[in-house]
Amino acid sequence: MQNKPPSSIVSPGSSSIPAFALYGEKAVPGQELLHIEDVQSRSSIYQWEISAHVHQGLYQVLWVQSGSVELALDDVARSLTGPLVVVVPPGVVHGFRFAPGTDGLVLTLSARFMVEGDFQSVGEAFRTVFESPAVIALQEDNLAATRLGALLRNLADEFNLPSSAGSPVIVWLARSVVWHLAQIKPAIVDAVGSKAVRNRALFTRFTLLIEKHFLEHWSLDQYAQRMGMSTQRLNRLAREVNGLSALEVVHERLTREACRRLIYVAAPVANLSSELGFEDPAYFSRFFKKRTGKTPLKFRSERHST
Repeated sequence: MQNKPPSSIVSPGSSSIPAFALYGEKAVPGQELLHIEDVQSRSSIYQWEISAHVHQGLYQVLWVQSGSVELALDDVARSLTGPLVVVVPPGVVHGFRFAPGTDGLVLTLSARFMVEGDFQSVGEAFRTVFESPAVIALQEDNLAATRLGALLRNLADEFNLPSSAGSPVIVWLARSVVWHLAQIKPAIVDAVGSKAVRNRALFTRFTLLIEKHFLEHWSLDQYAQRMGMSTQRLNRLAREVNGLSALEVVHERLTREACRRLIYVAAPVANLSSELGFEDPAYFSRFFKKRTGKTPLKFRSERHST
């Protein structure tokens, strides 16, 4: 292990660490993303080097099937040969230098794909995997490595199908990847003393609570009390990890559910607003238009006409 990351990965001349969605692409606070691509598709454009950067609110898994990589992960730097997995939670500074021809995949996702719906066990697995950054070296003949590599390849194949938009198979496979990672990730990082690690774990706990109670329209005070903190602390936590206020995170989840039901449930808007916890359909319409720029009826008609 090196004492410091390679200088070309860290880019010491930079005045600040850049934040991206996918590397080289502008970060958007609260962005929803589930994306997978070959290592070579992006890194070869940058001469196989990905300079130090961070993701806000996005979680990343690097899978190296074969080839080698020099990596910087916060204050840790290592040179390793595949097969290996690198787990990168939001806010962790990371950079890579790959040997040309390295074979691997990069999975990037936002938490909602793991915690939305009746998937408590997957949400817990998600928290286990991403509570701390990690490098997991595996043997080529390791059964876990074989399964993980196959899952990621299947996920990439499904993702690249022309008809993949909106496919539930992609989400199922991504959840399977996280589930398997939770079984093999060793406890190599002591999270007790790390503020960043604690914050990431707390934010995942917050998203799990939202999933349970957003239809009840819990107040921020209720969420904060359940988590044992003040509303001010909860807001700081949400902004540090996801770039949005705690209320925005809750409202995003409620808006996504409203969009989903307007598209797939053929019930009157007044009925849907009640199911979504709104006592007044007019208030629901104002809430929805403020969030999306369209009334519920206009949103539904446009989606059904396409």
